[in-house]
Amino acid sequence: MKTILPKDDSLISKLFLKIVAAQEKVKQTQRKSAKQCLKIAIEQLENNPIETSLAIIHDLEQIAQNHPQYHWLIIDTLTTFVRENSPYMLQLELISNPLTKVPTDIQAALTVIVTRDTKKDPKDEQLDLSHTDMRGANLNSANLEQTNLYLVNLSGANLSGANLKGAILSAANLSGANLSGANLEGAILSAANLEKANLSGANLYRANLYLASLHGATLDNAILNGANLREAKFSE
Repeated sequence: MKTILPKDDSLISKLFLKIVAAQEKVKQTQRKSAKQCLKIAIEQLENNPIETSLAIIHDLEQIAQNHPQYHWLIIDTLTTFVRENSPYMLQLELISNPLTKVPTDIQAALTVIVTRDTKKDPKDEQLDLSHTDMRGANLNSANLEQTNLYLVNLSGANLSGANLKGAILSAANLSGANLSGANLEGAILSAANLEKANLSGANLYRANLYLASLHGATLDNAILNGANLREAKFSE
């Protein structure tokens, strides 16, 4: 059976324009809704029970995935959340806070950050997770290339297979961390604590290990070509 089309082309044109207008209205509503949800989520991220923070972090992750224009704002918001809620502790503070793993909401935020689609990152932007306490964090296969990790505590963290190319890890505490197979090419590890760290198979090509402490570290099959090992400490 043949479909009978209106003879008047203007009717078809009007119908087409109505459809286009309706589609655009839906898109505008979706954009407005996403923007409103983002604003609310960011405002409510602070000072919540862990369960609420986890739900908000999940919502932010979904918005970042579905709305690329908000990608970096969300990633930057989450890195700020980590810095403000898990700050670096001095040795005396660590004694009274003997955590072995990061809080669940901090881990959730870190997971979103390190598994993000880096192709959506703006040029000339840098992740800033400096001065943070991430003891025992699970950062397996994390993408932390060029990240500012100055004076972080990553003792006991799982960084196996992580991409830390060009990362700033000066004065970082990586004691007992699992860095097996990690890419640390060109990373700055000056004065870093790598005691008893697992660096087997790690790529340390042209890494700066000036004054780094490597007591008891495992370096089997590690690539050290071109690395700066001046005054690095390998034994007691």
